[in-house]
Order: sequence, then structure tokens, then C-alpha cells
Amino acid sequence: MRIDIVTCQPDLLVSPFAHSIVKRAQDKELAEIHLHDLRRYAINKHGQIDDYVFGGGAGMVLRVEPIAACFDELLAQRSYDAVIYMTPDGETLRQSLVNRLSLAGNLLILCGHYKGVDERIRQAYITHEISVGDYVLSGGELGAAVLVDAVVRLLPGVLGNEESALSDSFQDNLLAPPVYTRPAEWRGHEVPEILLSGNTPKIDIWRHDQALERTRQRRPDLLQE
Repeated sequence: MRIDIVTCQPDLLVSPFAHSIVKRAQDKELAEIHLHDLRRYAINKHGQIDDYVFGGGAGMVLRVEPIAACFDELLAQRSYDAVIYMTPDGETLRQSLVNRLSLAGNLLILCGHYKGVDERIRQAYITHEISVGDYVLSGGELGAAVLVDAVVRLLPGVLGNEESALSDSFQDNLLAPPVYTRPAEWRGHEVPEILLSGNTPKIDIWRHDQALERTRQRRPDLLQE
């Protein structure tokens, strides 16, 4: 998978992609992540990429020309399965969407900043608008990092045990069950006996029941879906 990210703050994304699972995916050449600094496409020698809002109001808006110039350059080199804009008013990121995007070959992600981007960019280029939650961040970079991490970890060969991703929370609209490791007893708290039994079918049933109960208590909305 190749992921291109267009941003006016590329330094914010260096660290998230230089460690852990996303780094492993790049080292294995299972994923390529390329950052594109929007200021390279500024409209003048002063590095301008934003302007005041038509109609008045507080805040600045990313202009059409720098984004379009960057997008046109990238789109001339390859086609993209999805052109994504990270925005608070987009579709809320859920595991089902992550699963679909993990099947893509090329993704292009635009990070908003200030008050957002000129609406004409959204109309002309964007195929998917995604939000990581009902709150506002300073820019789309951290949201893009969340999206990339969620997608890349699903690529075949990235995780040491590919079954691990299939048992994650939300994969079957259930939260994950409680998990334990050694020691079997700690300060009077013991690991449930069933997990020490070696009876895999019964353990699977126990885990499913625990996941169902935890979802009932904490996220009953998932069961309604």
C-alpha cells in the first residue's frame, strides 16, 4: 500500500510513522508513506497557502491553488482508490471503514488546518471525508496518523500473528474480552480458571460471553447495530 499525505505541518507526522507497527510495515516494504508539504505549492514567495473567509468571520481557510497543484501532480503519477479529507464533519471512523480501506492499493489523505479547506477542493477531488470523533483538533494531521495506524496494521504480514487483528475490539461489533497474563495470582486476584484449563472450545465460548457482556455494559449501541 502507498499512502500520500498532504499537510502544511509535515513534522507533526514524522514521529508517529517512525515507530512501532507502522515503522515495521515500512521496513518490510508492505507500506509506503509519503508526506507532502503544502507550502511547497504556495501561491507566492511569502509561502502563503491560506486566506481570509469570504463573507467575513474569524479564522483562515486553505486556498484552492496550493492543494490543487499538489493533487494534480500526484494524480498525474498514479490513481488512488480513495482521496480522503480529514474533517470533523466527515463520516466517523469505524472499524468497518478501516477494513475496507485496508484493501486499497493507494490512498491520498488531505489534512485540513485553520478553518478548513476551500469547499471547491472537496467538490472537485475528495471521495471520502473522515472524522476521528466529535471534537475539533488543531489540524487533520493527528487524525490522519490515527487513520494510517488503524489501516496499516491490517495489511497482511504486518502483525506477527494476523489472527490478532481479527480478535480486536469492533471487528464483530463487540468490545474485546478481558485478557490476562502471568502470574496466575496477583495480590489475591486470580486469573479465571477456564483460561488455565487448556480447553480451547470452552475458552472461546467464555471469551465470546465476556465480550458480549462488556459490550452490553459499556457500548450497548454496538449491539443495536
